[in-house]
Amino acid sequence: MTRKEEPAIPGRRASSSGWLPPEQYAETVLKATAFACVYVTDENDRPLQLHSVYSPSHPWQMVGGTMDPGERPWQTAVRECQEETGITPAGPPQLLATVYGLPGTEWPYSTIGLIFDGGRLTEAQIHGLALDPSEHDEVRVLSVAEWEALMPPRDFARLSAVAEARRTGVAAYFDTWDWGSE
Repeated sequence: MTRKEEPAIPGRRASSSGWLPPEQYAETVLKATAFACVYVTDENDRPLQLHSVYSPSHPWQMVGGTMDPGERPWQTAVRECQEETGITPAGPPQLLATVYGLPGTEWPYSTIGLIFDGGRLTEAQIHGLALDPSEHDEVRVLSVAEWEALMPPRDFARLSAVAEARRTGVAAYFDTWDWGSE
């Protein structure tokens, strides 16, 4: 009886004794960081952005951040929103966009992000936001068009895609958020 060959699985590397153990195989696959954030607007659908104190090349950001080990994307988005603004977004989670970026000069790993709908805030809620001064020093609410002059092109393209996703109800797939030069 001849042994039937296993079908090739892209990315898996066999050792001379067969398949690699999971911990060795894991060393051969893509390394990436993951983030999750919420897209928040005022009652007129104007995006809210936070001004970063630590990232001069990407000064205006959505509420959110890097996932912690063992954390799920929606948990990250909620935790980051609480830490950065003092508010808790209501669920259930509604995905607006998936973001992917290749590694480059600014960051050595691929980046995968999920952007959830964080809802609409009243003027009173926006004025009551409690920023973490070690991360952000200002909140602004502007129309999508007004944000263009304040953001790098790739950040503005991502913001525009997310705004369109909320408007149309069709989740965006944004895969050009690369970490190369602008």
